[in-house]
Amino acid sequence: MHTIYNLLILFSSFLLKIVAFFSNKMKLFVNGRKNVFKTLQQKISSTDKTIWFHCASLGEFEQGVPIMEAIKKLKPDHKIVVSFFSPSGFEIKKNTALADVAVYLPMDTPANAKKFISEVHPSLSFFVKYEFWPNYLFELQKKNIPTLLVSGVFRENQIFFKPYGGLMRRALATFDHFFLQDKNSEALLKSIGFSNTTVSGDTRFDRVSHQIEMDNTLKFAEDFKGNSLCVVCGSTWPEDEAVLLDYINSAPENVKFIIAPHKIEADKIEDFTKKVVKKTVLHSSIDEVNISDYSVLIIDCIGLLSKLYSYADIAFVGGAMGKTGLHNILEPATFGVPIVIGKNFQEFPEAKRLRDLAGLFSISNAAECTEILNKLILNDSFRNKTGMIAGHFVNKNTGATKKIIDYLKAD
Repeated sequence: MHTIYNLLILFSSFLLKIVAFFSNKMKLFVNGRKNVFKTLQQKISSTDKTIWFHCASLGEFEQGVPIMEAIKKLKPDHKIVVSFFSPSGFEIKKNTALADVAVYLPMDTPANAKKFISEVHPSLSFFVKYEFWPNYLFELQKKNIPTLLVSGVFRENQIFFKPYGGLMRRALATFDHFFLQDKNSEALLKSIGFSNTTVSGDTRFDRVSHQIEMDNTLKFAEDFKGNSLCVVCGSTWPEDEAVLLDYINSAPENVKFIIAPHKIEADKIEDFTKKVVKKTVLHSSIDEVNISDYSVLIIDCIGLLSKLYSYADIAFVGGAMGKTGLHNILEPATFGVPIVIGKNFQEFPEAKRLRDLAGLFSISNAAECTEILNKLILNDSFRNKTGMIAGHFVNKNTGATKKIIDYLKAD
């Protein structure tokens, strides 16, 4: 099975080089890996002490942030090396001040794994949430490098729990400890013989809980909102915008909308703007207008969403109307904001838990979207109570980072 896996990785690497000719994202994926080893050689010397974090993409990096911050205090003499699998993580965070070195993770071949681990030579490694690359994990085990999974989530339909999942179970056996988000994940691991687990929760709670203590002021958002109620629609995809459109066009005059698309694509933003009947302005054009005169503000840049949620009376979090994956509901929840999402959220335990507490609502179509937004807009008591539930949900679930650091201190 291991031989077949290695052949599949080689074939995938070849195929991706072809796909890169037709896809800008795949071009970044392929070209970004060409100079990884050169970068490592330039930035890490043989005498450096290092700790390695692997994050699949941007969301996993955010989960890793509280641990990175704590590690920098615990082991200030170590360099932090962060690897990404996806361009959407690396391209946004490649210059993060938290990492001494940020690179793409080379494809999971035995040769790449051996060379990467040799160049980084970490004294400790973290894999965030998921992405279990067997060759890297086997090499870490061979070098006796402690390896932890943090904010891990497991589901019954994953390969680890199938009769043919032997190779991936062997990969799991390389971890020294699993820090898991929920008891269901712990039960699944125990069902295949792993007891080196701690249900620590999700480090994202620690990450977002700090946001409320920061300066979230955005002058343009203050001017835009004024005395109106504001619905912030974050990380939206066209499927999300389609169910929001009717309500945006028919909403009361005292309701304003800030829309931050997940992808900043001018043609898609233009298509959506043409369908909106309310006065609409792009963030890139706000210096040319009196922003308070507008009802819809579209954010055509990145990096503002976490602060924008502080201006929300209601948040619509995108990704769950389609199959791209629900985005971070904890960012608005930390500000005590009621949350609306799409229908496809079954793989996101925090969304299921918050829905069960009545701090979050899931909709399947435009009519349901209009119904719940109307209720939240028109019923102040209902909106405030729902937001309070969301805020308490974050406050009660912090502490995952401390459990991980306590484990390291005790080791």
